[in-house]
Amino acid sequence: MPLFGKKDSGKKIRKDVKDGCDKLPSIDDKYVIKELLGTGAFSEVRLCEHRETAQQYAVKIIDKKALKGKEDSLENEIRVLKRFSARRSDGSGVQTAAPPIGGPRFAHPNIVQLLETFEDKSKVYLIMELVTGGELFDRIVEKGSYTERDASNLIRQVLEAVDYMHEQGVVHRDLKPENLLYYSAAEDSKIMISDFGLSKMEDSGFMATACGTPGYVAPEVLAQKPYGKAVDVWSIGVISYILLCGYPPFYDENDANLFAQILKGEFEFDSPYWDEISDSAKDFIRNLMCVNVERRFTCKQALAHPWISGNAASSKNIHGTVSEQLKKNFAKSRWKQAYHAATVIRQMQRMALSSGGSGTAYGRSSSRISNVAADGTSSAGGGGAGNETSGDGQADTATTAASGSK
Repeated sequence: MPLFGKKDSGKKIRKDVKDGCDKLPSIDDKYVIKELLGTGAFSEVRLCEHRETAQQYAVKIIDKKALKGKEDSLENEIRVLKRFSARRSDGSGVQTAAPPIGGPRFAHPNIVQLLETFEDKSKVYLIMELVTGGELFDRIVEKGSYTERDASNLIRQVLEAVDYMHEQGVVHRDLKPENLLYYSAAEDSKIMISDFGLSKMEDSGFMATACGTPGYVAPEVLAQKPYGKAVDVWSIGVISYILLCGYPPFYDENDANLFAQILKGEFEFDSPYWDEISDSAKDFIRNLMCVNVERRFTCKQALAHPWISGNAASSKNIHGTVSEQLKKNFAKSRWKQAYHAATVIRQMQRMALSSGGSGTAYGRSSSRISNVAADGTSSAGGGGAGNETSGDGQADTATTAASGSK
């Protein structure tokens, strides 16, 4: 489907309508658009219902005018989502997007699917799976019991989904807890990966763009070196760390200091928070958050680690400590924030140049690069940083899978 009314295709459509041919189907022909679930910088997410089956989905509605100049980002997001969406007819009356050139693709159960797209003069509509289980941290805090085994099961699902992405040649580039949503409110609900606005296909060229969310971004990204799939593994390591203690491995109010910590891979298993955590869990995290990319685990290696595939994860209840730290360190007002990593890096470079040296930016205090931008996305409990801009001009279009929880 041509997006953003490419001139030639637009003329052809108008001519066809004028000649009496059937017009392209509109979203209103198939769906009833309902209440608002969340908003972003360039879009909003609403509940929608299929007219024939009454099946509910989420529709992401992107304002073309607001997105002007950033169309490539949405095109990229749709390409990535289509790669993960299998053609199927499940009785819902909806068929997913056709598989990409090169053969069929099969939807992964832990990746939010794009089912179909529509476009009119002013908006683009993405029909997505409706994910209603809420955010990762919310569920952990609300649970009465939480163990290493629970964390291991969560990370296993994430690793399996990201391994699948990597096999398809896609690097997510923005893995973080806000982009991990529960599929339903069921106790045994699976976890879903959402928000592909910053994802990149490896076959589209090498990656050296500074993008992602500080605190989760890999050292090689901050060092402005070419990078690949390993950046996602690093982010999963950071998420694993947080899931076991409730606070991040890298933290500083000053972004320059934060980045310096990440570049060196400086993190600790602090007492007393880590005293009851197994050595296997610590070993697992060390292998994921390894500064040396060549020694860092791949997803497959991580999946084979005893903490994931064996019985090394402890069954001791750690809910009290973890939930207390999550509430303290990731209050709603804080974990909904997103930062422009590329903007921060450019600011650091300017600071270094103005001071006459390339290495003096680190350790300098500068309120100008603190809290550069707030997240423009809140999908009523289904997160996703929707405003992050990468250095190559791509901007996330406030993708969020469409969480329906409140």
